[in-house]
Formats: sequence, C-alpha cells, structure tokens
Amino acid sequence: MFRLFSKNEKKIEDLIAAEQYDELPTDVIDELAADLILTTEFAMPEYKVTQRLDIITAECVFGMNMFRDMFASVRDILGGRSGASQKVLRDARKTCLTELRREALISGADAVIGVDLDYSEISGGGKSMLLVVASGTAVKIQLL
Repeated sequence: MFRLFSKNEKKIEDLIAAEQYDELPTDVIDELAADLILTTEFAMPEYKVTQRLDIITAECVFGMNMFRDMFASVRDILGGRSGASQKVLRDARKTCLTELRREALISGADAVIGVDLDYSEISGGGKSMLLVVASGTAVKIQLL
C-alpha cells in the first residue's frame, strides 16, 4: 500500500486498522486525509451525518517577506493587485486546509462541515505575520 515505507508497511497498516492516525508518518497522514471532505455547508444533501465528533481547528502563521511587504506598500500607493501577496494568501489557505484535514483524520472524521477561514495580520517591530485559522465540525458521514 505505502511503498515508501516498505519495511514498516505492516506497522503502518496496523496503525491504520487501529485508527491510531496520530502515530503515522506525516506523509501517510497526508495521503489518507487527502480525500476527506471539507465544506462550508452545514448539511450535505447526498450524505447523512451519523456522528458529530468535535470542533477542530488548524492554525498557521506565515512570515511576510520584507521585500514583498515593501512592494505591497508601493501597490497601496499606486493601486493595482499584488500578485505576491495573493500567492501568500493562497498558499496560506491551502496549507491551513491541509492541516484541518490532518486534524479531522486524527479525530476519526470522514468530513468537516461548517468550515470557516479567518485571516489576521500580526505585526510589530517592523515585522508582519499572517495568521490563518480554519475551523469546522468533524463528523462521520454516510452516503445516502
């Protein structure tokens, strides 16, 4: 199944069977979590929520590059879109949603409903950081 871990494959399969996802290597967690459903909806017509497990969150903090900040400031004055800042926001969102999928898998969920993304800037001392928080309800679902 996971050829990267051939000598540990049996141990990995045993951990998966026992649903001890938090003890798996990160690569395996990411592979297993990739198919978890994330949605902003609270109800999915094609699925029945069979169990609500927990509220889960993923928090990611990203440093904004000094030059990117400087060019973003120039864009503020001159107007226009900042491709570099948009890329940081996009990467931050994707990373945070990947982390949320990991949290969902570890909690035993099949999906996360009511996903919400919040963005904040943390700045001080001439530095700025981007904080992204993803949250939602981890659930077990069944196809109707």
